[in-house]
Amino acid sequence: MLSAAHDILKKQQSVNASSSTSTTTFVVDFQGGNSSNSSRYDCNPVSTAAVLLADILPTLFIKLCAPFVIHKLPYGFRVLFCAIMAATSFLLVSFSSAVWMSILGVVFASISSGLGELSFLSLTVYFSRDVLGCWGSGTGGAGVAGALLYSCLTQAGLSPQTTLLIMLVVPFAMLISYFILLVPPLSLPQWRNRETEHVAVGTEERERLMDGSEEDEQENSIQEASSPGPLTLTEKLHVVRGLLKFVFPLGLIYFAEYFINQGLMELLYFPKFFLSHAEQYRWYQTLYQVGVFVSRSSLFCVKIRKLWALSLLQVGNAVLLVFAVRYLFLPNSWLVFVIILYEGLLGGAAYVNTFYFISKETEDRQREFAMAAASVGDSLGIALAGLAAFPVHRYFCSL
Repeated sequence: MLSAAHDILKKQQSVNASSSTSTTTFVVDFQGGNSSNSSRYDCNPVSTAAVLLADILPTLFIKLCAPFVIHKLPYGFRVLFCAIMAATSFLLVSFSSAVWMSILGVVFASISSGLGELSFLSLTVYFSRDVLGCWGSGTGGAGVAGALLYSCLTQAGLSPQTTLLIMLVVPFAMLISYFILLVPPLSLPQWRNRETEHVAVGTEERERLMDGSEEDEQENSIQEASSPGPLTLTEKLHVVRGLLKFVFPLGLIYFAEYFINQGLMELLYFPKFFLSHAEQYRWYQTLYQVGVFVSRSSLFCVKIRKLWALSLLQVGNAVLLVFAVRYLFLPNSWLVFVIILYEGLLGGAAYVNTFYFISKETEDRQREFAMAAASVGDSLGIALAGLAAFPVHRYFCSL
């Protein structure tokens, strides 16, 4: 969606040379360098963080507020709403005739993404804990598949508008997979709000879903003290305090990750390399998504409890690339490709392991809320990275 918004915004700017300042704020041209820019970094007029903020701020707002009230909305209605928002975003950006329509389309996509992520993370408590590995692998694969599919369709000669209309199949596929292919447990509040009873993780129904290797763990989980009814506000705030040990490392690693992606990646340009600036940037993004996909799929093979170690390694990546941009000591893009792939591996591993251990270490009755509330960590880190990228971009491009 963001790639398509870039293309359409660029087209609108080229059609209307007298477009307003608000228009140029969101224009990011990666089809070629800024020929009027004398900076040694071949800078774009505005950092890519501009569009990132348009995408992440609605998601952040939803993740901050929704966990406290979302339990009143059954899962069936949530999924329907997410699909409608996703389809609306494709249509708005595809048929946009003004910049504000394109940005509104990005906002609708962000609403669908934010609500969908916290809802499906909460939904995992009704199934075997193994589904977290599948969730991580699926979300990682979505980044690779989305970028490749859009690139292939547009490079095949289709316009961004036509490509987005084709992509309308995605929200319909989500509805089919959820309402037809998925077999929900009886305890899942599909269409009705369940206010008087909580039956998710600690039930016999989920116990039957757990494999033999987790029988002892599940038996201990069933013995945990719990009280009927939804969590009170006081209980939710208590859960939030307990989640800080997960949220802080996750937020830090996503801050470093997206500071690299949106503040530094476009500045890592090698004029003598055989790829153009635009091609170098696209390969950085693709390799990042590949790294995320591989590591998010690794939960079945390895589990990493030391989340702070992953965060510090990612911060080390960011510091290294800041100096690389400033002093230009990296010889070519090949070494950057390796670093970006490593960056994706760290980020994907942190994400999937964070939610695995939250699911494992949180009490049964609190788990559904905890999974939704903890998802704010990555969005908060991304939003802060977007804000930090603006002055960094301005500084380097002024050199």
